[in-house]
Amino acid sequence: MEKEPIKNHQDLKVYQMAFDAAMKIFELSKKFPVEERYSLTDQIRRSSRSVCANLAEAWRKRRYEAAFVAKLNDSEAEAAETQTWIEFAVKCNYLDVELGRELQRFLLLRGTLSKNKNIIFL
Repeated sequence: MEKEPIKNHQDLKVYQMAFDAAMKIFELSKKFPVEERYSLTDQIRRSSRSVCANLAEAWRKRRYEAAFVAKLNDSEAEAAETQTWIEFAVKCNYLDVELGRELQRFLLLRGTLSKNKNIIFL
């Protein structure tokens, strides 16, 4: 069975996983306390969405290796930031430990992007 050609960033598995994680974080963060609205809630939503946005930008800049790698690095950095906010959410008892681990695993996949540029095309 032949793979469909990748036509845009939304066809990338890594983008789809990042998008799913960001949407899950959005839904879960709706239950965070109101006093976290302008801190933890805002930050975790922004950084998780930024992973996807940077992957989309990397896709558009794939013809220029340095720009492509820079955007992958930005995506990795946003994934790391999101992992940190998840850790805070777990420690503050806003997220269940196992759910936090599941979200962390989604984001760990992005930890090898800049080391292996080809992973984005899997």
